[in-house]
Amino acid sequence: MPLVKIFALRSLTKPIPLSSLQSKMCGIWGTKPATTKILLSRIDDWTGDTFDEDCYVDIRAYGKPERTREVVLEGIKRVQEAFKEEGLIANVRLETYEGERYFHVPPSAPEEGS
Repeated sequence: MPLVKIFALRSLTKPIPLSSLQSKMCGIWGTKPATTKILLSRIDDWTGDTFDEDCYVDIRAYGKPERTREVVLEGIKRVQEAFKEEGLIANVRLETYEGERYFHVPPSAPEEGS
């Protein structure tokens, strides 16, 4: 499950269309919307002015064998392009994890009559 965390300054006035970006992320990484979570955090400030970015994008994804360094780097470029298509400059990082070290406890389904 790719987890895409988008950080943007509260002062950013450009829209960040999450549904459109989720669709593009699914196309780039070959995933489904049900397993591609996108979170947007509006923040007050961040350090450094090294890059002229609208968003800092932090992606965590399962380290499949086919996700080689070259494939991931190409995917990151495509993610930047997807943000650019939405009028946003993105600084993107991606970290992979091993499946045996991933744990997830979703909330319980609501009980009937609740």
